[in-house]
Amino acid sequence: MTVGTSSEAPLEPPRQSSLGTAAARNLATTTKSAPQMQGITSRWLLRSLPWVEVKGGTYRVNRRLSYTVGDGRVEFVQDGADVRVIPRELGELALLRGFEDVEVLTAIADRCVQRDFRAGETLVERGRPAGEFHLIAHGRVSRTSVGPYGDETAVAVLADGDRFGEGALLNAEARWDYTATAETSGTLLTLSRADFAAVLSAAPSLQAHIREFSSLRGHAQNHRGEAEIAMAAGHTGEPALPGTFVDYELKPREYELSVAQTILRIHTRVADLYNEPMDQTEEQLRLTIEALRERQEHELINNREFGLLHNADFKQRIQPHSGPPTPDDLDELLCRRRGSAFFLAHPRTIAAIGREFNSRGLYPTHVDLGGQQVPAWRGVPILPCNKIPITKENTSSVLVMRTGEDNQGVIGLRHTGLPEEYEPGLSVRFMGIDDRAIISYLVTTYYSAAILVPDALGVLENVQIARSRD
Repeated sequence: MTVGTSSEAPLEPPRQSSLGTAAARNLATTTKSAPQMQGITSRWLLRSLPWVEVKGGTYRVNRRLSYTVGDGRVEFVQDGADVRVIPRELGELALLRGFEDVEVLTAIADRCVQRDFRAGETLVERGRPAGEFHLIAHGRVSRTSVGPYGDETAVAVLADGDRFGEGALLNAEARWDYTATAETSGTLLTLSRADFAAVLSAAPSLQAHIREFSSLRGHAQNHRGEAEIAMAAGHTGEPALPGTFVDYELKPREYELSVAQTILRIHTRVADLYNEPMDQTEEQLRLTIEALRERQEHELINNREFGLLHNADFKQRIQPHSGPPTPDDLDELLCRRRGSAFFLAHPRTIAAIGREFNSRGLYPTHVDLGGQQVPAWRGVPILPCNKIPITKENTSSVLVMRTGEDNQGVIGLRHTGLPEEYEPGLSVRFMGIDDRAIISYLVTTYYSAAILVPDALGVLENVQIARSRD
């Protein structure tokens, strides 16, 4: 062996023996996906609503004449810690529905006295004389009574804008038939019978209105507030049969189709040169229509004119008994209507429902809906909809509805047969090419929703969906 002192020769980099991937991609056609869009959701509401053709652009809902008046919520204005009722909002009360004398309404509003309450405080007690009327400006109030076996039973949970004790304003013998207890701290506005009587004695217009209101209350009504249809049953012989007719509302609700539109712009150079292997115009149009459908579902939920959250009857809105959405709350929603087709809730709300089920050892079944397994309660599917808003207090709503014209339910409205129709109720119209060589397409869809009778839609409001600490 020879030992030397010179350094070893430097190593040469290995020579490339095949074509590199970077160079090979220049000669290969890559395998690619169609353009993806994160904002696409399942849109269960659009898929589940039965759509009714509206040829004239307007859908009229004819109903039987109803004498039920004044079921809206009352709104307030806040100036620091002071709260006042908006005078015109008093027209939401059954007693003052349709009364438009602003001076008298202002006088009534000025006599409402603010009362702040704390959690656990008893506001009215069952059996005591009822001499005042209460408006809830803020907070939650539970109403309880005594059942037939002497146990305490829950009657209802009231929240912002609700009221109780309206009948005490005209009835000097009225007594509370329930106990109202504050579940949270909040604010009431209270109007005493004496203050109301003082305004009434000085306002001839209000006196005339009260007389008319009393005459309406004298009409025979069924349990839904509709004019009773007179009839006889179980009789023998030849008694005189009552005559009757079915009266209709003189001013029925009309739903005009709303519109969602956008202009899709594509440069001719893109449309001419980059259409392989995917048609650029078709892909641009596909994603635009997806966004338009998402907006359509958002409007069906949240639009103030026809959106389901804003048009649900106030008698069909309930509050959760303890905050989270419990099986008992869902049962109360179901018992208020027949033939419920599905629940609709935000995905986070559905997670909260699942937690409540798990805490009680309940495991809801699943039902097959269009080949997809979805959770259900009492056989009614619970469908997700991320268009239902969540407040900053982490509360949301749960909707349940009966659907279809034949079932007097909730229906979607649309107009098909549009010029250059691309999908049912959606058209894509060529608008031309401008001087910058940009092609424009007008993408349009017309839609609305109608609630045929009030009990077709129910809403569980102010549902707490945040996870509680154990």
